[in-house]
Amino acid sequence: MAPRKGATSFLFTEYQYVGIFMVAFAILIFLFLGSVEGFSTKSQSCTYDKEKLCKPALATAIFSTVSFLLGAVTSVISGFLGMKIATYANARTTLEARKGVGKAFITAFRSGAVMGFLLAANGLLVLYIAINLFKLYYGDDWEGLFEAITGYGLGGSSMALFGRVGGGIYTKAADVGADLVGKVERNIPEDDPRNPAVIADNVGDNVGDIAGMGSDLFGSYAESSCAALVVASISSFGISHDFTAMCYPLLISSMGILVCLITTLFATDFFEIKAVKEIEPALKKQLIISTILMTVGIAIVTWTCLPSSFTIFNFGTQKVVKNWQLFLCVCVGLWAGLIIGFVTEYYTSNAYSPVQDVADSCRTGAATNVIFGLALGYKSVIIPIFAIAISIFVSFTFAAMYGIAVAALGMLSTIATGLAIDAYGPISDNAGGIAEMAGMSHRIRERTDALDAAGNTTAAIGKGFAIGSAALVSLALFGAFVSRAAISKVDVLTPKVFIGLIVGAMLPYWFSAMTMKSVGSAALKMVEEVRRQFNTIPGLMEGHAKPDYATCVKISTDASIKEMIPPGALVMLTPLIVGTFFGVETLSGVLAGSLVSGVQIAISASNTGGAWDNAKKYIEAGASEHARTLGPKGSDPHKAAVIGDTIGDPLKDTSGPSLNILIKLMAVESLVFAPFFATHGGLLFKIF
Repeated sequence: MAPRKGATSFLFTEYQYVGIFMVAFAILIFLFLGSVEGFSTKSQSCTYDKEKLCKPALATAIFSTVSFLLGAVTSVISGFLGMKIATYANARTTLEARKGVGKAFITAFRSGAVMGFLLAANGLLVLYIAINLFKLYYGDDWEGLFEAITGYGLGGSSMALFGRVGGGIYTKAADVGADLVGKVERNIPEDDPRNPAVIADNVGDNVGDIAGMGSDLFGSYAESSCAALVVASISSFGISHDFTAMCYPLLISSMGILVCLITTLFATDFFEIKAVKEIEPALKKQLIISTILMTVGIAIVTWTCLPSSFTIFNFGTQKVVKNWQLFLCVCVGLWAGLIIGFVTEYYTSNAYSPVQDVADSCRTGAATNVIFGLALGYKSVIIPIFAIAISIFVSFTFAAMYGIAVAALGMLSTIATGLAIDAYGPISDNAGGIAEMAGMSHRIRERTDALDAAGNTTAAIGKGFAIGSAALVSLALFGAFVSRAAISKVDVLTPKVFIGLIVGAMLPYWFSAMTMKSVGSAALKMVEEVRRQFNTIPGLMEGHAKPDYATCVKISTDASIKEMIPPGALVMLTPLIVGTFFGVETLSGVLAGSLVSGVQIAISASNTGGAWDNAKKYIEAGASEHARTLGPKGSDPHKAAVIGDTIGDPLKDTSGPSLNILIKLMAVESLVFAPFFATHGGLLFKIF
């Protein structure tokens, strides 16, 4: 009960602050876009086809604002409902664990799946309804219609940013505080009810991992759909008003929901899980089955809904594309996602040598553990980047920017399964916490721990997906922005672009510095509070007195609300400032720079953190001969592993996952404001 109350109250507080921001930003969108034509209500000539008349810029301003608010509200609802489902599911998982590990697995997995389907369906439904309602006004002006729809992606992602950063700071401040005092100083087990920070820690799992992750993937999903629709609206689909072909991106996603429904049955109904060692393979099979089935699904959609040949807008020219080429674009994204998932798993699961080496390095203390962990993170970037690079090359060669947008959609098409696997982790983690706090038998805790260890790896896979798709999405949005802002080519050798490039590459570091520092300072307060309670409340260590949980929850809440504003402002204001004062060319440099450096930091941060976490679990579980030489809990190697895990916490749950939102959000925001920047941007260069 306590984690549920805490999570709900925190989200309500967070959404109040975010709500104020939402309204303010909506007004900003309206003013900026309305001022493009001086708020006139006259029809204007279209951007891409000067002969035709399109709806006025004021209409785009109004509808972009509406779709921004729609996206934001949908994102908030997705996160909130996901959190509600998870907080009901965790206690049920604990109860099912009494009957055996298989029953507990099914409960945790199904509740994760509910959240996955809810989110995918929610995003698709609202987007489809919005398109049809906007069509009542826009009629044949599809170019204006889909330009206004991009606000949906912006709304989804801006909420996701605050959810991810706020939730991430909340959960990690509590986690670091609980671990450092509880496990390292006082030698009490994880989730022990005597630890004052334990409720805050459990609340944090729901707020950060579930609500944050939900909003994040919803954002990716909304944006890749918007990017594809914008490019399609100025291609032959949009010009000839072929609505079925126009909706190809949405059809891929709806096919994905059906495929994931079938896939889920493989985990819960067709094959029963009986032993602990079957958990991880079952989750990995989910990814493989959904990818194979989806390949067939994409083929069906492509051959039934697309004409055999059509043209795609490619920076001012129309490129002829065949339907089989588009099929390959989607598949490249889909399979690249699978590769990224498995590489991430190899580097973060304690079944393979990389994590075992990190665990082994704990014998000589925390310093070697940190060195090994960092090296692992940097190394784990190599293959995912090649996978992303190949998919970009293939999809761009076949179908220009539209190809990249549908490749991103391909990667996200199995989002329901991805989210089910991802939400499963925090649910089983919380189930373990409940078992420990309720003082249930040792056997149950072992079962929930086994579920949780598998969940940790799969959560890392989910983050890999999120980062890979973010790279493709933001590149597609970047292409749409360049087209919309009427830049013929982005030349790195011009000083305007190059300064943008180098500043853009710096932004992810600035952003990470802010989020890491926030976690650090919040954790500092938390550690002091937990120590204070252990030292001043008589009988707390013996279990006679109850700790003051509320104070710890308040520390986390206050810190995360206060600290989520600066990083959020950095991301939201950068495109506005750069576009207005330096113009579209410098902004294109900033977008390219932040994309290139952000992806690397995001992958290495989340894999380093995941590896440290699982190295600690490897030592704690003591499943192999090697692990037993390093253990048991409380030994020096174990303490070194806990320190590594604590350093990795903000990396894998705050900075890393928030970076993919930074990359996407700046790109989608630039696209939404592109009409304004193209007309009024570059004030500084106009003066000189």
